[in-house]
Amino acid sequence: MRQVAIYGKGGIGKSTTTQNTVAALAVAGKKIMVVGCDPKADSTRLLLHGLCQKTVMATLRDEGDDLELDDILKPGFMDVKCVESGGPEPGVGCAGRGIITSINLLESMGAYTPDLDYVFYDVLGDVVCGGFAMPIREGKAEEIYIVASGELMALYAANNIAKGIQKYADTGKVRLGGIICNSRKVDNEYALLKAFAEELGSQLIHFVPRDNLVQRAEINKKTVIDFEPDSEQAQEYKKLANAIDTNKLFVKPKPMEQDRLEELMMQHGFLDALL
Repeated sequence: MRQVAIYGKGGIGKSTTTQNTVAALAVAGKKIMVVGCDPKADSTRLLLHGLCQKTVMATLRDEGDDLELDDILKPGFMDVKCVESGGPEPGVGCAGRGIITSINLLESMGAYTPDLDYVFYDVLGDVVCGGFAMPIREGKAEEIYIVASGELMALYAANNIAKGIQKYADTGKVRLGGIICNSRKVDNEYALLKAFAEELGSQLIHFVPRDNLVQRAEINKKTVIDFEPDSEQAQEYKKLANAIDTNKLFVKPKPMEQDRLEELMMQHGFLDALL
């Protein structure tokens, strides 16, 4: 069983990318569980066709500790197992605690069954909080992929996430598997993301082009794989899924200093565009 965590700054399209990748892997015959590690609880919505799944934390608050696995785990598209960790009530407590509580509960309830090929953790934002770093800090996920784009703040967040991975890679098995570009159609975006990934010592594992079909599928509460399986965009997600499935390059990342990151942006993001 491969345990994969997908990180990226808020709004980068991480949850959409994760769900489409998972859907593509499921179509290819893989058995998968997705653990949403975001208090917004939107990591499984498309796989569940829009169902607002009750989170682990909300279920614990309402029903106490006497739970069955079916109370917190729902089957979705192609029988993907879906869990949302949730978090505390707004303005109260640490959202990262929900991740720790949820994963520990899933383990104790036997959710990590031997037939699973993958467990995907869809994790909120930047690695600045111990709770959100939990999947890599405690060795729950050994494969990390970072979703980014050609925008400075997306790369800044991705570089910061790489610092977190580097910290835990020194004492554990966690490794960076690659950068996923969720394109924003920034000038020279492919070249910039490829250079960024290589600077980290990693790879641009796939460049996902921007396509309004993604939004149309979301409006219909489905992944692209489910909504229009023969579309070009669906093929892109299938390529990404295959790249992850066959990936052999796992590294301890070498994050950049801020000056070097901005220099990289100037070299690939701006100067090339003027030529």
